[in-house]
Amino acid sequence: MSPEVVIVTVFADGDGGGNVTPIVPDATGMTDQEMQDLARHHSRESAFVTPSPSGDADYELRFWVPGHEMEMCGHATVGAVWLLAQRGEVTGDSVTVGTRSGQVQAQVSRGDSSISVRISQPAARLTELDGSAVDDLLDVLGVDRSVLADRPVLNAVTSRVKTLVPVRSVEVLDALAPDLSRVEELCTRLDSTGLYPYAVGDLDDQTFDARQFPRSSGYPEDPATGIAAAALSFALLEQGLVEESERPIRVRQGRAMGRPSSIEVRLRTSDGDVVGCWLGGDVRLSSD
Repeated sequence: MSPEVVIVTVFADGDGGGNVTPIVPDATGMTDQEMQDLARHHSRESAFVTPSPSGDADYELRFWVPGHEMEMCGHATVGAVWLLAQRGEVTGDSVTVGTRSGQVQAQVSRGDSSISVRISQPAARLTELDGSAVDDLLDVLGVDRSVLADRPVLNAVTSRVKTLVPVRSVEVLDALAPDLSRVEELCTRLDSTGLYPYAVGDLDDQTFDARQFPRSSGYPEDPATGIAAAALSFALLEQGLVEESERPIRVRQGRAMGRPSSIEVRLRTSDGDVVGCWLGGDVRLSSD
């Protein structure tokens, strides 16, 4: 029998926005090929829920895009936990999810008619790219150094490595037209899973704008990339652009491709030190 597939939209910032995500709430017995075929059929990041094989977590999540399996997908994790809570399979206010990048904690909040979910990510590791790598990157993006803001280009990782490219304005960001045929080869050389150019939107409101051009997902641009937004938040913290507090950081994405999205990140602190972050946003059943 064909598995049940539920389509949700995660991180939407209004109608038509967000990341449309197929979720299989019970993928027990599905083979790798069947999972990948389903992701190819929908041309989306897809999440597959199974019992935890080790028993160390409440659920196991696997993630496939048309091109390959991913170790972690932020929006698909938020969407899957939301769906399980919506169906009454998650009844408490917290749940542990096993992924191929490690365990993820999820917090579930319930209102009168709504459910919200946020998931944990560890503190990011940041590595500055050297000058020749930056030159190669700008060549693929089709721009020169004049578009860069006065901040370093970084590889940053909480779960998967993203290349953070600071540009000087939202207008520059929206106008980027990279040579998509070269993105995969460049990301492979950079040991990155995607290019993540970003710009300051509103510093006072801790709002930033970003786009993602993934390495080899099977589509040219991603409307919402949760783990990239999480990694970006730690770069912004190091550069003094956001507060060392749990005040929300908002990352807007997808506008340039007509799917406006909004991702909320809150830094997690312990004894005054930032130890990770919480990642969340709107989830709804999809009308796509």
